[in-house]
Amino acid sequence: MHTIITTSYRTAAKFISNNETTAFPTETVYGLGANAFESTAVKKIFIAKGRPSDNPLIVHVAEVDQIPSVASSMPRYAEKLVEEFFPGPLTLVLPKNKKIAMNVTAGLLTVGVRIPNNPIAKKFLKECGVPVAAPSANISGSPSPTTWQAVKNDLNGRIPCILKGNPSRIGVESTVLDCTGSAPVILRAGGITLEQLRKIIPATRLQKHQGAIPKSPGLKYRHYSPFAYVFIVSSMKETVPLKSSAYIGLHSNENNNFGLKKICRTEEEYARSLFHFFRECDKKNIETIYCESVSEAGIGLAIMDRIRKASYQ
Repeated sequence: MHTIITTSYRTAAKFISNNETTAFPTETVYGLGANAFESTAVKKIFIAKGRPSDNPLIVHVAEVDQIPSVASSMPRYAEKLVEEFFPGPLTLVLPKNKKIAMNVTAGLLTVGVRIPNNPIAKKFLKECGVPVAAPSANISGSPSPTTWQAVKNDLNGRIPCILKGNPSRIGVESTVLDCTGSAPVILRAGGITLEQLRKIIPATRLQKHQGAIPKSPGLKYRHYSPFAYVFIVSSMKETVPLKSSAYIGLHSNENNNFGLKKICRTEEEYARSLFHFFRECDKKNIETIYCESVSEAGIGLAIMDRIRKASYQ
């Protein structure tokens, strides 16, 4: 298969109209999209990624008035969250509209929906005219792509089109919030923090246990993993600096013996840099990656979730 790389959202949207897949930029990570109404189109996502079929997909729309075409109902507290955080890095899990293909939701009667806060994504989704199911645009299990070049590295020859955009502004996936109960429950930490959500809905809580078929992607399988062994450390003192090892974190000493090192000024920069750093380590054949732990407050909750899922600990 030949993969075209384009800056035209209209060209990219034509592939969706023809029941093909297209990779496109969002503020979180790049997504691999297909028409959420067409099971044959959605199946191509799973084939291209090598993704297990019991791992549900998130559906993306351009406007709030498209949500009823994806979800059959929405509680009042979810409407408040939409008013506050859409467009943005938040996915709401709601009862699904029967028009959504069953392989989008892994057979569940719920569906995740969000509106990306990215100008190219908005134009692309509006041009598509249908809800677009889209997981991250990478080989399943590898670090999520935050640049179009990373998408090309994984999926060139596997998908027909990549819509070019800037590097992802946030760098970790959306927060996934179960809104099917009396109060919202965070299924996956992401770009909107628990603290932000509690300012709007104080009863918001974290999920304690997941079901046999999770309602959210990113829960059941090992994810976000580079080829190297990933270890969580509290400081650089716990590392073994070698040319075959790498370090990412907020604090540093003068040790420059690492093959690759990234010191982030803020937790937001840490989140934005993490997946790209993993991919750079793969390019340099790094064998061991040390990731400094951070407080699990704010975006730190999402950072630690991604590092744990990538690690061997």
